[in-house]
Amino acid sequence: MIASLLEFSLRQRILVLGLACLLSAAGLWAFQSIPIDAYPDVTNIQVQVLTDAPGLSPIEVERFITYPLELQMTGLPGLAEIRSLSKFALSQITVVFNDDVDIYFARQLVLERMIAAKERLPEGLDPVMAPVSTGLGEVYQYYVEGPDASASDPKAAEAELTDQRTLQDWVLRPLLKSVPGVIDVNGMGGFVKQYQIIVEPAKLRKYGLTLHDIYDAVAKNNANAGGNILERHAERAIVRGLGLIKTTDDIESIIVKEAGGTPVFVRDVAEVRIGHAVRHGAVVLNGEREIVIGTVLMIRGGNARQVVEAVKAKVDDLQQNHVLPAGMKILPFYDRIELVTAAIDTVRDALIEGIVLVVFVFFFFLGHVRSAIVVTATLIVTPLVTFIVMERFGLSANLMTLGGLAIAIGEIADGSLVVVENVYRHLAQNQGEMRKSKLEVILHATKEVGRPILFGILIISVVFLPLMTLHGMEGKMFAPLAYTLVIALLASVIVTLTLSPVLASIMLRGDHPEETRLTRWMKQRYLPVLQWTLCHRSSVLAGSTVIVLGSLALLPLVGREFIPLLEEGALTPQIVRLPSVSLPESIEMEKQAQKAMLEFPEVRMAVSKIGRPDIAFGPEEPNESDPIVSLRDRSTWTTATTQPKLTDAIRNKLAEIPGISVLMSQPIQERVDELISGIRTECAIKLYGADLDVLHDKAEEIAALMQQIKGVKDIKVEQIAGQPYLTVDIDRQKIARFGINVADVQEIIATAIGGRAATQVYEGERRFQLTLRFPEAQRNSVATIGEIRVKAASGALIPMSELGAIEMREGPLRISREQVTRRIYIGFNVVGRDIGGVVDEGRKKLASQLRLPEGYRVTWGGAFENMERANARLLIVVPVTLGLVFFLLFWAFHSLRYATLIILNLPFALIGGVVSLWLSGQYLSVPASIGFIELFGLAVGNGIVLVSYINQLRNEGTQMDHAIVTGCSLRLRPVVMTMMTTLLGLLPLALAQGIGAEVQRPLATVVIGGLFSSTALTLVVLPALYRWFAETEAGKEYAPEWV
Repeated sequence: MIASLLEFSLRQRILVLGLACLLSAAGLWAFQSIPIDAYPDVTNIQVQVLTDAPGLSPIEVERFITYPLELQMTGLPGLAEIRSLSKFALSQITVVFNDDVDIYFARQLVLERMIAAKERLPEGLDPVMAPVSTGLGEVYQYYVEGPDASASDPKAAEAELTDQRTLQDWVLRPLLKSVPGVIDVNGMGGFVKQYQIIVEPAKLRKYGLTLHDIYDAVAKNNANAGGNILERHAERAIVRGLGLIKTTDDIESIIVKEAGGTPVFVRDVAEVRIGHAVRHGAVVLNGEREIVIGTVLMIRGGNARQVVEAVKAKVDDLQQNHVLPAGMKILPFYDRIELVTAAIDTVRDALIEGIVLVVFVFFFFLGHVRSAIVVTATLIVTPLVTFIVMERFGLSANLMTLGGLAIAIGEIADGSLVVVENVYRHLAQNQGEMRKSKLEVILHATKEVGRPILFGILIISVVFLPLMTLHGMEGKMFAPLAYTLVIALLASVIVTLTLSPVLASIMLRGDHPEETRLTRWMKQRYLPVLQWTLCHRSSVLAGSTVIVLGSLALLPLVGREFIPLLEEGALTPQIVRLPSVSLPESIEMEKQAQKAMLEFPEVRMAVSKIGRPDIAFGPEEPNESDPIVSLRDRSTWTTATTQPKLTDAIRNKLAEIPGISVLMSQPIQERVDELISGIRTECAIKLYGADLDVLHDKAEEIAALMQQIKGVKDIKVEQIAGQPYLTVDIDRQKIARFGINVADVQEIIATAIGGRAATQVYEGERRFQLTLRFPEAQRNSVATIGEIRVKAASGALIPMSELGAIEMREGPLRISREQVTRRIYIGFNVVGRDIGGVVDEGRKKLASQLRLPEGYRVTWGGAFENMERANARLLIVVPVTLGLVFFLLFWAFHSLRYATLIILNLPFALIGGVVSLWLSGQYLSVPASIGFIELFGLAVGNGIVLVSYINQLRNEGTQMDHAIVTGCSLRLRPVVMTMMTTLLGLLPLALAQGIGAEVQRPLATVVIGGLFSSTALTLVVLPALYRWFAETEAGKEYAPEWV
């Protein structure tokens, strides 16, 4: 097959060159249309169910909403887990499915169960599903800037913020939602406009009215009616009855009752005004003022680059076409394209530098430019062909997939290198009487190495199969890397066996010396070493075994982690205050924290979201904030040189502010952490049980134990207690005496104190709530609430204080549930140490010092959970892969002995990898494990090249020792060149400092270190072992013709 492909290519050279040009052009086009993001989307398949429950406390929300919905969701097909949060006025349930369930099918299943559960929920509550977005969906965030941005008068500032919020909700949101790829726009901050009727209790008593009468009158006086059609004089008219409220005057003129022929209007018992709804959140900019923001949410599977560009174009369009009121501007403060560009640039630079370095290697080893050009062509065409296949298979271009390409550069060059090197050598030898035609020489030279190339690539591809079997977050991150790498390798085989010989036939001549000075120098140094090894086989073997065991002894000293943190160029220092803090106080404390951060010259701007937005994805309450702190370009930094050091400096600065605790994270990292485990930290201990007080006490105990462990930072115990409650505990005996129902009292609490919406006021397409409420002075303390009157059956007005106990208590701030049980978490980050070590120490500490009551249990979650799962899977799949490699070797050599000899090469590859991790202070993470997997493939490839060539020489009749020496010295150049190309192809990734480099660095470090040890020992130990493993007869089947 290889022979016929080669013959065809050399016959149809013009066709091959034309096809190469065509594919390159198609590859460039494909790269433009591939979805591009910084990071693979690792979000699991999940559906969030959100239920707004105005005024309800966390206990009621859990009992009446969360629990019935949770119960309904259990038992769904493909269900992985259910998590929920019950907070003031909001129930948030996250239903997580297995990765093989289609997201839209999952939503349909959840919707069916929501409809079924609806009858069990309190009246008027509608659960809704959150938009189909992901953890990486927040691609663009902006704030609205008005003409009076820095107004100092509180009234003017409130009016400005109300206008901006109305503009955000009714103009910007609908327009931006129309951009393709945008699923929703989440508004936050400012004041939501509301029409309010502030009812005076004294005037109600004067006219003998109740709050219910006013509520009914307002609700009934705001409607249009349709009177069907009227036909007269051969014409047809539509009949309409107009009665919608248009202005505050219309509300004031509503008649509530008529007393002695005199009407009582709303204005007689209440003040009508335009105010704002109760706020659950706010947004602060640079410690100066409040703003209104919008967060653009991208649909799941969208192309981040295209969506952000389309949103920006839409925003420019709005500003230019004067859709916004005069003086209003939209200013972005988070733009995913910046991170995407930075991350892609890091990998792109590594790719280009890799290609340049590889070309240099060629030039040094082969001594002339033409052969380097042949290889460069392969290095350019192969990635472009890869982009075409990626586009067809729906793989996106991100740090991981492009990293896969950068890693493959060395191997892509290898095939072409071996072909060019062999052609070059044969052409140099093709002198004298027996000269063959150039094409014949090239065909023979390429045939000779065609099969080892195919085989080497096949083995490296097989080695990457385990990555394709990874599940969960690590699967979504690293499987695309493996797919891209394998696609690139297979593409490189085709290009190497078609384009390389064609270009060689055009570019190469036979007028060059066979060996360059560098090659001769290497051989002079290598041959004495080889001779010595062949004479001292036992000591060489003993020495190498000691080195392998020594490197394995280093393993416990190398820490373990899941994936190194991707530095995003922005920080999110989450700030948590006491649960009892009011929103205005929270805003003031946030301003103080922002000013402290802005003292660092590295910080460009800070925007903090306090509390919850419209679509309440996140777990924040008004005592928590979620800031985005944008950093300046790293070249201008003065406080610290690296992001972890800067993070530490900011952490220490914020620790000086009283009354807050801080948890340092980054925008994407925080979202991803939260999606994986429902918790915004790298690591979490979850404690399950029924009693909230016990959970809280035990969690504090666990936190105190973890605090003693080195490397644990940002400890955060989930705040579930400490929320002040004002409770009205109704006494049934007392209300029975007055003939009052519980419902009568509850209606007064919900309307007079809580402010209940009676109807909606329409302003064109916009609509605003119209609520009834008592004046603030009549409902702002235990005493004033006790004075509120309830109408008895006899008509007498009874103070609320006589119907029950009114008092202040402390209760839960929120109730978290997981696997249909209450839970609390203790979250922490790990700094300056590996996660694996911290967790091992933590487990021992908890096992020996923590005593839990019956029915309570602890589990470990977060990134650590993923690390354990990935390790468990790799422990099964890697041995299976090695078995596959062994089988392939056996198939190639028809000999167990030779297959075993080559497999023995693998421990030598481990040495350099382990040592380089240890020396560079990096941890054994998933990327590092992938580095080891790749090393196995490379080490086997080198072994195949040497053994097959020695066998070929023996088959031609050379005596064994002579065959070993000749084979090794002839194959020295390709083996060292292979090592150098792979090594230099990866060097830019190991040294890169840009955004995203930290994820690829461990992989590159392991491969570079391992290549040194593996190549050196292959060239020394393998020849020494060969005699013991060699078959006595040098039969043809042991030296496959490779054609």
